[in-house]
Amino acid sequence: MNSAAPVPPTDPTPDLSAFRQAFRRHAAGVAIVTALTPEGEPVGFTATSLASLAAVPPLATFNMALSASSWPAIAETDRVVIHMLGAGNKPTAEILSADNSRRFDGDHWYRGPHGLPIIKDVTAWMVGRIVERVAVHNSAVVVVQIEGGELGAEDAPLLYHERRYHRPAELDD
Repeated sequence: MNSAAPVPPTDPTPDLSAFRQAFRRHAAGVAIVTALTPEGEPVGFTATSLASLAAVPPLATFNMALSASSWPAIAETDRVVIHMLGAGNKPTAEILSADNSRRFDGDHWYRGPHGLPIIKDVTAWMVGRIVERVAVHNSAVVVVQIEGGELGAEDAPLLYHERRYHRPAELDD
């Protein structure tokens, strides 16, 4: 006979405030992902989930919510452009994270390979072909095989931390 006390059931609605706060405290580089709708209209969004997956073949990943306004285009397109942002790109990051209907108003972009929207003056951009979309709960992991791109001017990376944009500062040794 087992005399151990019963284990209480797991709370079905856990308090996620520690999780949310932990990731607010985790600084992340800011990227912009752009694509085209099936009608050829530009779409884009800021992403802090960009990661390198492999060097050979060159693969990158980003995550996005299935409820995001850009998801329908990402779900149907073959190609995207991933832009790495520098500290000087803060205004553009703010434009691409704001109201979807105004993200491509202005002269901060042009049409590049495959007619895709290229954001001007970024530290780097890469065009790639989506090779996989993995749905996970209410989000998706998107895997992109990089096909080309360009480097821009060097700049300190743009970081997102505690709901604000930052540039890194060198630590004293």
